[in-house]
Amino acid sequence: MSKSQHGKGPSLRLLRVGENVRHAISAILSRGDVQDKDLETASVTVSEVRISPDLRNATVFVMPLGGDAEGVVTKALNKNAAFIRGEMSKVVHMKYMPRLKFIIDDSFDEASHIDALLRDPRVQRDLERNGDARGNPGDEEE
Repeated sequence: MSKSQHGKGPSLRLLRVGENVRHAISAILSRGDVQDKDLETASVTVSEVRISPDLRNATVFVMPLGGDAEGVVTKALNKNAAFIRGEMSKVVHMKYMPRLKFIIDDSFDEASHIDALLRDPRVQRDLERNGDARGNPGDEEE
């Protein structure tokens, strides 16, 4: 990584590799190649894959349909990570196949929380008050 890229996030190369890995894992899971009783009935969305700069580790953000309150699905995915990695190596060609770590993607919950906050009547009232103070120059007292 060059000195100019520090603090700017992942490079285009890392993003491209992460997207290729995401597609490969999604295909493996959708085909049902992983033989695990905890994953048989689960529908899992792979929302993002973050690759380390050395391309040796990958954090896979997943969201099981219906949630994963006890972490059953993520535990099963992490238990079968070596198998998924092996299947992935048939599709994604890299010098080193990254080690996979599956975690729950909580960005969906965070977005819902922010949306609920913005819809709160108290917040709406404050936003309307600030809009009137800034946006209507004809309402100023003389």
